[in-house]
Amino acid sequence: MSRLTRLTLLSPDGSTSAVDLADAPGHSRPDGALRSRVAYAAAHVVPTISADNTPGSPAVIDWDSTLAFRRHAYSWGLGVADAMDTAQRNMGLDAAATRQLIERSAEVAREEGGSVVVGVNTDHVEDERISIGAVTDAYKAQLHFTEDQGAGPVLMASRHLSRAASTAEDYRRVYRDVLSAATTPVVLHWLGTAFDPALEGYFGSTDWRAAAEVLVEIIGENADKVAGVKMSLLDAAAEVSVRERLPDGVRMFTGDDFNYVGLIGGADVPSAPQPERDPTSTRQHSDALLGAFAALTTVASAAIQALDAGDSDRYLEILAPTEELSRHIFAAPTFYYKTGVAFMAWLNGHQRAFQLVGGLHSARSLPHLSRIVELANACGALERPELAAERWHALLRVNGVDV
Repeated sequence: MSRLTRLTLLSPDGSTSAVDLADAPGHSRPDGALRSRVAYAAAHVVPTISADNTPGSPAVIDWDSTLAFRRHAYSWGLGVADAMDTAQRNMGLDAAATRQLIERSAEVAREEGGSVVVGVNTDHVEDERISIGAVTDAYKAQLHFTEDQGAGPVLMASRHLSRAASTAEDYRRVYRDVLSAATTPVVLHWLGTAFDPALEGYFGSTDWRAAAEVLVEIIGENADKVAGVKMSLLDAAAEVSVRERLPDGVRMFTGDDFNYVGLIGGADVPSAPQPERDPTSTRQHSDALLGAFAALTTVASAAIQALDAGDSDRYLEILAPTEELSRHIFAAPTFYYKTGVAFMAWLNGHQRAFQLVGGLHSARSLPHLSRIVELANACGALERPELAAERWHALLRVNGVDV
């Protein structure tokens, strides 16, 4: 069979075009964990291809492929953020599967010597509306289970709390009570409405500045229990504003899949687009906890390795071209970004079929996927370009497109 050298692309009007297939970028694995930034890839789950992973059905997970991807991330020096939004919490990953995922992922982290954090939520409670006290109890149940597995907890934003809270004080009370029960420092997650519209008004206000006041107060009152905060508002200026107000020892983990290049680079990469920073602040960059890094594992690692070596130009050269791809994967409706993450995993050979639990692989159109292929090819995110081309062309053919 002759070597593939061209990629066929599909436009929204049904027309096709072709571009040259780029070579694999040839990045190298680091000798150990990355040093200049703490970086987590928020990983997805791979379904069993023969199972009934249809909307509303319990998740049936291909554990070999799911856990192999976590080993892959560790081998590139990244940490893994598991059982979070990218793993389809509240969008297909049921409570039983969530517990299994946390158990198994924590075990893999121990085997690989990797760093894993996992989502702590209230989503095992089936009732749509519960009391503030019940929210606290539900959080604590998942928190203690996570701690028992030896994983780092990420206190996710709770739909139950968003519905039950009537004032900012309700948020302060719940977080104060849950954090007081933690035996290890946790990461707080502020998830914006682009990712989950049910969280509108979280921390007591639809104005991010007012909500940020509550968040910063919660952290300040419980600084010894908070390892960091992940902000997923897709607002770089808001992230920098909060970052500069965090107490010593509390990290800012960017969850901004639109603006991560400048936020992670910070003062070390002044030429990267980023909001104005306070030069007197001790907080001059963000660390990372990104779903985008699950789609860009090797590229993200290579870029941070460049920062480790003090080469900011190389960091920009590697990572800056990926932001257009990430913005497309996370385009509105943003909560369907999981489709793009799984699609990239399939193209790169990390799963046998392009599937997601809950049938979520159908959430993006074929032209949308074509644009992912085009941008991934352009930015060096295709780890095995010929395999990616073969799989993409096969998907086009199955959908009636001549290749």
